[in-house]
Parts: sequence; structure tokens; C-alpha cells
Amino acid sequence: MRIQVIQDSKGNNAGVFIPYNDWNELKKNNKELAALENNETIKEEILNNIKQGLEEAKLFKLGKLKTTSAKDFLNEL
Repeated sequence: MRIQVIQDSKGNNAGVFIPYNDWNELKKNNKELAALENNETIKEEILNNIKQGLEEAKLFKLGKLKTTSAKDFLNEL
């Protein structure tokens, strides 16, 4: 991997340039790096998880979904 350090006008290190092919390799091995490139995907995933949780809570309230109590859930941990 060939990384280039980018300096500001005063000669201070200000950033790093990573060739795109190397960036893609890094993303394959690190999910957090991949997420940095596309924050919209993370937001979408969070919203979908919240929607799913709310739907499950609604079904539980209607008696259409069984669940465990918070106490039992914590005891399983």
C-alpha cells in the first residue's frame, strides 16, 4: 500500500491519500471504514431497525407476537 501524506502550507501533516484500490481492500476487512464512506446507508439501517422494533411492539400489544420479559432477557445474558 502506498500512502501519501498531505501537508498544509506550513508543512504540518493535514491528511492522507490512499489509492482507491487500497481503500477498497481496507473496506473489505473493516466494516466501520466502509460505513464512513456512506453514512446514508447507516441512517437507513438504523431507521429500518427502529421501524421493525415499533412494528414488533405493536404486534405484541395486539397479542399477535410473544416475547420475553426484560428480566428474563437480562437473565439470559
